Amino acid sequence: MPLTGIPVHVITGFLGSGKSTLIRHLLAHKPADERWVVVINEFGQVGIDQAMFEEREDVVVKGLPGGCLCCQLAFVLQASLVNLLHRHRPDRLIIEPSGLGHPAGLLDLLRSEAFNEVLEVRDIIALLDPRRLDDPRSREHETFRDQLAMADGVALTMTDLATERQCRVAQEYLSGLWPAKRWIEVAPHGQLPVSRLLDDAVHQDGAKGASGHQGGEASASPRMRSHSTAHEGQAAVTLDTFAYRAPVPGKPVCDEGGSLGFRSLGWRFHASERFSLDALEQLLSSLPAALRIKAVVHTASGWKFYNRAAGRVTLMPASWRRDSRLELIMEADSQALPEPASLEASLLACREVG
Repeated sequence: MPLTGIPVHVITGFLGSGKSTLIRHLLAHKPADERWVVVINEFGQVGIDQAMFEEREDVVVKGLPGGCLCCQLAFVLQASLVNLLHRHRPDRLIIEPSGLGHPAGLLDLLRSEAFNEVLEVRDIIALLDPRRLDDPRSREHETFRDQLAMADGVALTMTDLATERQCRVAQEYLSGLWPAKRWIEVAPHGQLPVSRLLDDAVHQDGAKGASGHQGGEASASPRMRSHSTAHEGQAAVTLDTFAYRAPVPGKPVCDEGGSLGFRSLGWRFHASERFSLDALEQLLSSLPAALRIKAVVHTASGWKFYNRAAGRVTLMPASWRRDSRLELIMEADSQALPEPASLEASLLACREVG
């Protein structure tokens, strides 16, 4: 049966705005009878965000690390989408571009002849941390501005950490953008109602009203399904990745990259190596505050996900088992990054012996 009318949602936002957290919330509240495919494009080379997703039968996660799918990875994305759509026949597609990616090229691809009648591009959702507007460099950053300008709706994240003034300034900033946003939703902890996706019937003819919400019960996908529905209790998110270079104990794989005015430095450690959580936290907290840090690591307390963005550190359980991963992201001209070999030695020293 041909694939037609698959809703696709692009969820964009600058580095550290909470895109993966918001998508995890949406997945936790998705209809049980829908199969979703999630494509995650990370700026860095290591690929950490996909490790945040729990294994499930009805969700397929595809990681595209090491570039911007809006430009450098466009051909890779097209081939990956064709494969994913025909292999998994999803009811809904979510794409998370890199926080540094410009969404224009991505939208051109999704609306191109290659996916004509196969995909229906729904609301483009941008995430905004109100605190980001206090930084003049953000307001002046072309990608930051364009992500918000192109969005149909905006989710205000990190509002639990922002002041009342910062939230008010963000609302005023968004209200001054043109075209006007169809909706603006406060989404602390990434808690955007899944109804924003399920009730979104926006098409090119602008059939939906300004509120962006249709109301009523969430409907099933308009096309007929040719696969079985999710089996409750069975677990297995499919995690597709690039060619994998396996680390060995004591010899982590190190990857560096850079584009769009930023650099990344990351490591992957063998899954059997366990880290002291206290020692690792102490080391990471000693690194310059300007660094964006993400990690998923095997510790004596189990697998943990570590995230430092905009001065906030989040630590939570993880189920990842393939390897331990850590990545740093910084501006290209930043002098904040320690020498890689020295930092690698410090990371190895955080492992538990025996």
